[in-house]
Amino acid sequence: MEQQAEPSLYTPTSSEPACPRASSITTTVVIFPDEKALPARLNMELIHHLQTIDAVDVFTPRAVYDGRKNLFAARELPLGPQNSQQFDVCLSDNPNRGSPGENTSGRGPKVYKIRLTKVATINPEVLQRFINGQQSHDNSVLTALTALNVVVRMEPTMKYPFNVRSFFTNRETKDIGSGLVLWRGYFQSVRPAIGQLLINVDISTGTMYKPGPLMDLCLEFFGRPGQHALLSPRNGMPDRERIRLQRFISGIRVRTTYAGENKAPRVVKKLSNAGAADLSFTLRDGTSKTVAEYFQTILNRPLRFPNNLCVEVGSGALIPLELCTVPEGQIMRKQVPPEKTKDVLDFATKRPADRLASITNGLAVLEYGQSEYVRQFGMHVEDTAGPLTVKARVLQPPKLKYGPGSAQPTITPANGAWNMIDKRFFKPAAIEKWIVVIYERQQRFNQQSAQDMIDGMLRSFRDVGIRVTDERPAVTWQNGQGRIADQLRAAGSDPKSKLRPQLIVVVLPENGNDIYTAVKHFGDVTVGVATQCLKSQKCFRAKPQYYANVSLKINVKLGGINTIPDPQSVTILTDPRHPTIVMGADVIHPAPGSDGRPSFTALVGNVDSDSAKYIAVSRVQASRVEIIEDLRDMARNVLGMYMKYRQFAEKKTGNPAPARLIFYRDGVSEGQFKQVLDSELQALKEACADLKINPKITIIIVAKRHHVRFFPTGSGPNEQDKSGNCLAGTVVDQVVAHPTEFDFYLQSHGGLLGTSRPAHYNVLYDENAFGADGLQSLSFALCHVYARSTRSVSIPAPVYYADIVCSRAKNHYDPQGAVDFSETATQLDSGQAEGTLEAYKRGFKPVHANMATVMYFS
Repeated sequence: MEQQAEPSLYTPTSSEPACPRASSITTTVVIFPDEKALPARLNMELIHHLQTIDAVDVFTPRAVYDGRKNLFAARELPLGPQNSQQFDVCLSDNPNRGSPGENTSGRGPKVYKIRLTKVATINPEVLQRFINGQQSHDNSVLTALTALNVVVRMEPTMKYPFNVRSFFTNRETKDIGSGLVLWRGYFQSVRPAIGQLLINVDISTGTMYKPGPLMDLCLEFFGRPGQHALLSPRNGMPDRERIRLQRFISGIRVRTTYAGENKAPRVVKKLSNAGAADLSFTLRDGTSKTVAEYFQTILNRPLRFPNNLCVEVGSGALIPLELCTVPEGQIMRKQVPPEKTKDVLDFATKRPADRLASITNGLAVLEYGQSEYVRQFGMHVEDTAGPLTVKARVLQPPKLKYGPGSAQPTITPANGAWNMIDKRFFKPAAIEKWIVVIYERQQRFNQQSAQDMIDGMLRSFRDVGIRVTDERPAVTWQNGQGRIADQLRAAGSDPKSKLRPQLIVVVLPENGNDIYTAVKHFGDVTVGVATQCLKSQKCFRAKPQYYANVSLKINVKLGGINTIPDPQSVTILTDPRHPTIVMGADVIHPAPGSDGRPSFTALVGNVDSDSAKYIAVSRVQASRVEIIEDLRDMARNVLGMYMKYRQFAEKKTGNPAPARLIFYRDGVSEGQFKQVLDSELQALKEACADLKINPKITIIIVAKRHHVRFFPTGSGPNEQDKSGNCLAGTVVDQVVAHPTEFDFYLQSHGGLLGTSRPAHYNVLYDENAFGADGLQSLSFALCHVYARSTRSVSIPAPVYYADIVCSRAKNHYDPQGAVDFSETATQLDSGQAEGTLEAYKRGFKPVHANMATVMYFS
C-alpha cells in the first residue's frame, strides 16, 4: 500500500464514555397482555409510569429500558427471593383507576401486567479487557455494550420521537407534501475502538405524518387539499385509492375530541369501505343506527361530511375522519413514496462542513452531562473536545487498460474519476442487427427525434469501437396498452432477413415503470436478447456524454468488456499462478408493511482472468431471512461458469479451477457474522467440494448502512476534493477500528453531493493471508471496474452488481401473471405468506441461457 498523503480526519465518533464504575444488573421484561407486540413507545410509557408512580421505592435510582425485553439497573433491584416480581400498571393517574365508575363504558382503564426477572450481572471489567484486546467479542461483551447504548439513549428517548438508534426533534423540519414532514434527527451508538469506547454521533432524517386534522392529511396524500368529496365512496372514490390510503395511514395514532372528552390516542387499523351515513351498527338496546346518526342523535355532533370514510381503530370502533386529529411527532414506518425520494435526499444531504457543524450542534441536544441515567451508571462522556482526530492514508488508484486504438491505452484515475474521450473499449462488441421501439407518443417523439437519437448512438458506438453493421435500424411506435411482449416480438420479426435483433432499444415515456418491467422480462427471461431502455426526455438534444454512458451499458450486455485493471497494478487479482474468482452476494428484503412477499438473493462472480466480466444468479427465499439459503447451488453455478470461460473462451491451459475465492458479502449486521461463518462459508466449501476444487477462501463483509463519517482537516488539494470530502482512496484502520477484529474503513469514491460515506469492511475469514494492505488495495481496485461508470464506486463492483440483481428480481416474473408487486397489492397474514412462498418460487423464472453468460444487469 502506498501512502500518498497523511491527512488528519474528523469522525463524529467524538464522545468517549468511560466504562461504568459499578456492576450493572440486566433484567428481562415481559408485559401482558401481549397478543401482539406493543409499540415501543407504549412500553416506554409503561416502564416510566412504573418507575415514577407505581414503584418508586424499587426503582431508586431509575433503571434504563430498551422498549422491548431488556431493562438495566445500576444496582440490584429488590424483586424478592426469586429475583422476579410482577407489577400491575395502568397509565391513568386517577387514584380510583380500574373502578367501573371511572368512564361511561362501565370498564376501568386497561391494566398491564409487567413481570421483571433478573437474568445477569454485568461486570464492566469485561469491556476494559475487550477494548484492550485481551478478550474476544463474546455474549458478556455484547450485553455490556447493549447496556451502555440503552443508558445513553434513555434520556432523549423519553423526550422525543425515536426510531431504533435515532431520535428526532422539530427544531429543523421540512414539509414535503403528501401528508409528510421531515424532521432532523440524531443518531448515537456506543462503539468499541482500540483502547477506548466511543460514541458515534451523526445526523439522521425522520419522515413524520403531518399533524392536524386527519381528513386534511388524507387529502394531502392525494395532492388534493380541500376537496373533501374525494373521500366519499358514494361520490365515486375508487376502491383502489381507498386501499392505497389505508396502507398509508394504518398504524397511525389519532385523537378524537367530541362530547367534551379528550380521549387517549387510538391506533388506526383500517378504513371503512363506506361513508358514515352508509355504515350501520347495533346499539346495546338492540336498535340500529348509522354512524352519522349516532353522532348526531346520541352525541349531538352532526357531521359536516356524513358521506366520507370512517377509520376503524384498534378497539373496533368506527370514527368519522373529520373527528380525528393526528398528534405531532409520529414517525411513518413505511417506504417513502418514490416521488418524494428526491425531497428526502435534499433534506438529508449536507456538505461535509455543514454536516460536521450540525453534528457538533447536536451534542447540545444530547446533553450527556445532564442525563441522570448516564450519571447514575457511573459513566462520564468527554464531549467538550469535539470530534475525534484520526490519521488516514490515501491509496494509489489502479491503472486501467483500454483497447487498441485508444489515444491513452492505460490511464490512472484522478480522485476516482476519468473519461472516455479518445478511448476504445478493451473488448468492444459487434452489432449486426438492432431495432428501436418507441413507447412515447409520436407527436412528442417524432421521426426526427428518433433519427437524432440513432445518430447519437452510432457516433458513440464508433468512438468506443463497437462495430455496427446495421446503421439503419427499424423504428416502430407502440402505445404500451397491449401486451408488451407481443409488440416487441412483432417489431423484431423481419421476413426479409434471417437475422434476429441482438439489441432492442426502447424509448420510454415518463412513468413507464410497468413497460420497463415487461421489456426486461421479455429480453432477459423470455427470448434472451439485450435490451436498453432510455427515457424520452433524456434523448431530446442529448449530448455525446449521454450516449457514451449508454454505450458503457450496451457493450457489456452484448458480451464486451469496457476496461480492465492493469495486471501490473493489481497483482492480487491477475497473478496467473493464483487464478482468482471474486464474488459479491446480497439479499434484498420486502419493504416495511409488505408482509407475505419474499426476499431475493443474488450471487455475482467474475469469469475472466481480469475480474472485469461478471455473471449473476438469483433466487427467491423466505421473507426477511438474511442468510442465503441456496448459496451452495448458486456458487456451484458461478464456479462452473468461471472454469468453462477460462477453458474455452480464454483458452487457458492446465487446471481451470480458481486457486483463490474472495467472497464479498453485503447487508449483514454485526450480530449475524457468526451465522455467515457457520452457514455461508460452509455452503461455499460444499460447492467447491461438489466440483472437486479447493480454492483458499476469504470472506469480507461490506457495510454501507452505518453512521461513521470522515471530514478532512485541511483544505488543500492533497487533503480534500472539490466537494469538501476526503479524497478517493482514503482508508482508516486505526483508532476507530475494532479492538479485536480485522476491519477498516475505505472511502473509495470521489464526492459529488453531500458528505461521502466510507464503506466498512470486516474480514471474517482469510485463508489467503492477504493482510490489511493487500485487501485494502484489492477492494479499492475492484471499486474501479464497475462497467456502468467512469468513476470509482463506493463498494466493490461485484457487490454493487449483486445489489442491482436483487433489485431487478421482480423482472423475473411474467408481467401478465398472478404476482402483484404494486403497493396496493393485498397483504397476507403469516399463515398465507408461508403457503405463498412456493408460489413465488414457481413464478420466478431464470434468465434466458443467452443472458446467463453476459452482464444483462448492467
